[in-house]
Amino acid sequence: MSTTSALPLLQWIEPLNDLARLRILRTLEANELGVGELAAVLQLPQSTVSRHLKRLLEAGWIIRRSVGTAALYRLAQSTLDDSARTIWTLAESAMAEIPVCLEDDQRAREVISRRHVDSRRFFGDLGGEWTDLRETLFGQTLNMRPLLGFLDPDWIVADLGCGTGQMAGELANWVQRVEAIDREEAMLEAARKRLVDVDNIGFHRADACELPFDDHSFDATILSLILHHLEDPSRALTEARRITTGPIMVLDMMSHDRKYYRDTMGHLHLGFSSDVLAATAEKSGLRLEKYVPLPLDPGSSGPPVFVARLTAR
Repeated sequence: MSTTSALPLLQWIEPLNDLARLRILRTLEANELGVGELAAVLQLPQSTVSRHLKRLLEAGWIIRRSVGTAALYRLAQSTLDDSARTIWTLAESAMAEIPVCLEDDQRAREVISRRHVDSRRFFGDLGGEWTDLRETLFGQTLNMRPLLGFLDPDWIVADLGCGTGQMAGELANWVQRVEAIDREEAMLEAARKRLVDVDNIGFHRADACELPFDDHSFDATILSLILHHLEDPSRALTEARRITTGPIMVLDMMSHDRKYYRDTMGHLHLGFSSDVLAATAEKSGLRLEKYVPLPLDPGSSGPPVFVARLTAR
């Protein structure tokens, strides 16, 4: 191949030597987004995203459209030549199962869903801005907190790995009593201070794998962001089954590839897929009834999380 004929091919290949640029192209193939939206999807600084967009724009991989004072970007599908299309097909295929790219997909859907939509003039002129206004006024937790009202007010609930007591405090408003359990005294002390005025919460220092409670002591049990810290999650689930007559709820991270969490935060497991959780539950004498991924907050930096419901087999 002559040097001259190689130049167009190199023009397409060279900009793709960076994973961030590949992620940008993959996202812009399905969505037309602004710099800020891309930064939220990729969890990168806007300055970094802008620099990558400039390089991709110069190379002809993307095109830009102005809407008022904003600039929107998308993959330049109609102007890519055969070489570029072949290269992109190979690159996209290689990225299909990379966990961070799957997270990009979820964040992109969430970013798109938060755009102002006023198709039915709902609430008059407020329309599509209602979601943003509601979150501004009441916070995002408004979406979930009212659902706690469906809990049985006579329930006694165990909160395993209660941390600083945020969930225990919410639950205490709706059930008869909450027993908050954590193996770290510092966490329990913070929870006691946070919940000093709440009179239907008990605090216990204990290991989730060896609980100081009789069989069937609780109507429901919650394990929130605790399983990934345990060497053998099935032991904690077995204990939860022993002390619980009703449902067991697990809130934790979905499978991810952030291996540095092991060193920086002591995570022993890099999240749980539905299949892995189902197998762990079965080992503990439990059945996975539901596994529901929660919407990603574009402002969050961690992996996506799920909530699961387990019941005795």
